[in-house]
Amino acid sequence: MKSYFRKEIDAIAGYVPGEQPKAAKLIKLNTNENPYPPSPEVRKVLARLKHVDLRLYPDPTADELRDLFSESVKMKRDNVIVGNGSDDLLTMIFRAFTSYELPVAVFEPSYSLYPVLAALQGAPVIKIDLDKEDFSYPENIVELAGNANLLIITRPNAPTGNCAPKELVEKVCREFDGIVLIDEAYSDFAADNCAEFAKKFDNVLVMRTLSKGSSMAGLRVGYAFGNENLIAGLMKLKDSYNVNRISQVLAKANFEDKTYRRKRVRQIIKTRMILNRELIALGFKVIPSQANFLFVSPPDGDAEGLFKTLREANIIVRYFPGEVTGKYLRITVGSGSQNINLIRFLKNLYRNE
Repeated sequence: MKSYFRKEIDAIAGYVPGEQPKAAKLIKLNTNENPYPPSPEVRKVLARLKHVDLRLYPDPTADELRDLFSESVKMKRDNVIVGNGSDDLLTMIFRAFTSYELPVAVFEPSYSLYPVLAALQGAPVIKIDLDKEDFSYPENIVELAGNANLLIITRPNAPTGNCAPKELVEKVCREFDGIVLIDEAYSDFAADNCAEFAKKFDNVLVMRTLSKGSSMAGLRVGYAFGNENLIAGLMKLKDSYNVNRISQVLAKANFEDKTYRRKRVRQIIKTRMILNRELIALGFKVIPSQANFLFVSPPDGDAEGLFKTLREANIIVRYFPGEVTGKYLRITVGSGSQNINLIRFLKNLYRNE
């Protein structure tokens, strides 16, 4: 059959999101979801929602959320754009700043959606390799990025969980002749963040999501902030009503409950430390993480085999095939009981060997 798609569409396999298995009694540790529910305030607001209001369009620019998010980073409404999750914002950013003539520079390994979005634009991808042993960052990032118009720094990085040193990120923001996007999807769990660079440099965008630290992956709400001229340009590209009414209302209720969110984040960080210690004791190589997941290599180095063995036991983690990533599994930091069951299974497995 003749293809009517653009050649870029025919040429790509498409992004493969983390699996959402339907089986019951799973220990699901593959998509970095928060193991805890959103704020109790969300349930209260949800109970008060009027179904009749669903006949109305939502606020097209989600201004109440923009005000809330901008206040949290000490900026103004015009410095913020809200999206249907971070992926919606990434689509806008790639459409705005990449093309056949405008390459994007990304780190390898990093979020696997970036090259897919570049391919949809027909944009060349410049890959900057992280160290193959500890996934540290090279010092000459700007030089390696070449003529890219967009450079993406995922901090903490996915799937490795480590952070580029903040002073190195600042140097890149200052010297790179293009747009620097700092993807901070996991910054709630990190020791620091780069919000200040969005105010200090005109070429910097910082992007965050409510999917991880805020326990709202199902709502699909993300936001980006930076120079008002960059935000105004992105506003031209977004869908008219890209964030629905229910998401806007519930996201506001959840985000305003700072005490609850901080409590849950602290729980995850504490649990991450325990899981990290237990895995090292079993002989795993564990990359130091500042996210809500760990990137680990099993004692025998057979990550794919362990992935399959865990799956047979209804323990779902993430495996990324590849010369470097294929030696590792990414394990979401789950609840205390999920992690206990995981460690118990691994102890039995490696004790028998």
